[in-house]
Amino acid sequence: MASLKEVRARISSINSTQQITRAMKMVAAAKLRRAQDNITQLRPYANKLSQMLGTVSAGAESASESPYKQTRTVGRVLIIVITSDRGLCGAFNTNAVKAALALIDDKYAAQARSGNVEIMAIGKKGAEAFYRRGFVVNTEHVNAFGSLSFTTVKAAAEEAMAGFASGRFDVVEIVYNEFKNAAMQIVRTEQMLPIVATAKPGSATTSINYTFEPSEAEIIRELIPKTLKTQLYKAVLDSNASEHGARMTAMDKATENAGELLKELRLIYNRTRQAAITTEILEIVGGAEALASA
Repeated sequence: MASLKEVRARISSINSTQQITRAMKMVAAAKLRRAQDNITQLRPYANKLSQMLGTVSAGAESASESPYKQTRTVGRVLIIVITSDRGLCGAFNTNAVKAALALIDDKYAAQARSGNVEIMAIGKKGAEAFYRRGFVVNTEHVNAFGSLSFTTVKAAAEEAMAGFASGRFDVVEIVYNEFKNAAMQIVRTEQMLPIVATAKPGSATTSINYTFEPSEAEIIRELIPKTLKTQLYKAVLDSNASEHGARMTAMDKATENAGELLKELRLIYNRTRQAAITTEILEIVGGAEALASA
């Protein structure tokens, strides 16, 4: 049985840990509110923009001229993996990494064996995980969460778009956690490039006679890059909100576990203390009897 001093030291240590996890939960909750507002405001705009692009480009001859719609034999692949810069957020990072690895195994196993799969890491945890597995990792945008803004994410999107347009990559995929609520994040995999039309040519949606101002080709040229950048920005904001939700949940559970452990340790402490007192009383009684019989 542990001594009273050891049990007291453990109780003190767990008390300190519980204070830290409780504080981290409060900080994560405050950050979550801001992050949730950001993704809630952007999501309708991003979804409508994607819908417009899919509808217009499906029926536009000029859209086929866009370098971002060219379908090629898949030789080289870029996977943008969005994780966090820090841990202590449950399975948040692990789930994203596992989803990216599953995507590679399912669709790009041959390219991976040839060393033709590159990872663009947004978030340090994803970069570290894929470095350990021997992948080529682009870490230029790994610190995007340090000063999260559309300008920061736009640079990563432009690099991916330039790589696809130049033929360096034949497909670009995004892996991220979609925010549902503080307790639920869903890992999503989206194809960023080449663009896939959401509406089929000749359908009721694409048969509508649109009037374009300025020209149809110019609108497509402006709309496609803006939509791609917004798509990645939405994924990053989703991941940011998901991270804070996962951390808040993980710290809440850690605080509860610390409380349960403290109850057990206090029970052990009281039992050990009572046993020590009983032993001392027995020693005193034994000594008194020995003196009386002397």
